Amino acid sequence: MPQPRYNQLVDRLADDIRARRLRPGTRLPTHRELAAREGLALVTATRVYAELQAMGLVSGETGRGTFVKEALPRGQGIDLHAWSADTVDLSFNNPSVPDQAELFRAALRQLAAAGDLEALLRYQPHAGREHERATVARHVGSRGLSASADTVLLVSGAQHGLTTVTTALLEPGDVVAVDALTYPGFKLAAEASRLELAPIPAAGHGPDLDALAALCRRRRVRAVYAMPTLHNPLGWVMSATRRRELVAIARKHGLMMIEDAAYAFLADGAPPPLASLAPETTVYVSSLSKSVATGLRVGFVCAPREWVPRLERAIRATTWNTPATMTAIACGWIEDGTVARLEADKRRDAMLRQDVAAEVLGGLKRISHPASYFVWLPLPQEVRADAIAMALMREHICVSTAHPFATSAQVPHAIRLALGSVSVSTLRRSLETVAGVIADQAY
Repeated sequence: MPQPRYNQLVDRLADDIRARRLRPGTRLPTHRELAAREGLALVTATRVYAELQAMGLVSGETGRGTFVKEALPRGQGIDLHAWSADTVDLSFNNPSVPDQAELFRAALRQLAAAGDLEALLRYQPHAGREHERATVARHVGSRGLSASADTVLLVSGAQHGLTTVTTALLEPGDVVAVDALTYPGFKLAAEASRLELAPIPAAGHGPDLDALAALCRRRRVRAVYAMPTLHNPLGWVMSATRRRELVAIARKHGLMMIEDAAYAFLADGAPPPLASLAPETTVYVSSLSKSVATGLRVGFVCAPREWVPRLERAIRATTWNTPATMTAIACGWIEDGTVARLEADKRRDAMLRQDVAAEVLGGLKRISHPASYFVWLPLPQEVRADAIAMALMREHICVSTAHPFATSAQVPHAIRLALGSVSVSTLRRSLETVAGVIADQAY
């Protein structure tokens, strides 16, 4: 059966783009011009461009037109990529401070010399052993959150925690309000659970709460996903007043709040978590991945007591339990103060790296928190993010564009720079290259 002309045109344009007969950056005909040239209805021409955009081959920009995109390598802020040894990865954060490896070596020796090792070889309770859940409850208590062993669940990192929450507490088709720019890992968890994400624009240091309230009046919103303390990628810390306003909206419209606090340890003196303001409707998710080590894979979920059994079943379905050896080491470090020390060290390290970024990128518009491990760079109007990313790849530097973070149809031309995976000297040289590439593209 022959393909409709619509499908034939999509395939032809896609082949031309992939074969680079249509070069990256090429401005394509307007919707009306394409319709006239191909003898199509205007609505069909619009559908052709929408299909190409969904394939990641073109981008439509309000007031400018439709452009062929650079073909970015896989990853770009969602999938960790095995780059070659000479590639500087500014797309993922792997914060590390001196002597972490020695701390781990000592912890393994201590674990081997003491305790019941046989117990670590057996199945563990799905939510973790009670004494370890109590240890984590005291840890989150230092962040202003009141929790107990029976409201804490141990998971294999914050990403697993988010997946557990979406699997256990939401249904396919549920509408979740999210920031227009948000953490890509939550987008993946939502996709796996077949949730609908409704983007909320930013308004200063937080989401536009008027827009959220208006959305709740129009739609049946089930939950809101928020990063009130050190937002990724924009680095904001919501004020206490705006947190109370968000809680009021959640209570009025019956929203569950999913609070992601993966980077919250970096923001010293932040207002109390949402979970402390509305414990009855908030699930708090965090981990030790950024504050201790990304490979440790120990995270935690704090939830209302009545939701815990459902979350336990989701943990059983996905991992059965967090690996006992990693959990034992992590809880030991919480109890002996190692985690608190590493968090303080990393706050100082992040501030140093932000100082380097401010010095090198001072001529560019930057959005960041003074103690965060990332910088958001909105690009000049004439500069395309995909072209910048490809130019930097040719310089053996990997960065993230806005696409992995965007939940709205309009994706800004911006890049996110992760500062925490390379040495400070390498970071400085790489940021100088970033600034030079943007300057070259702008003129």
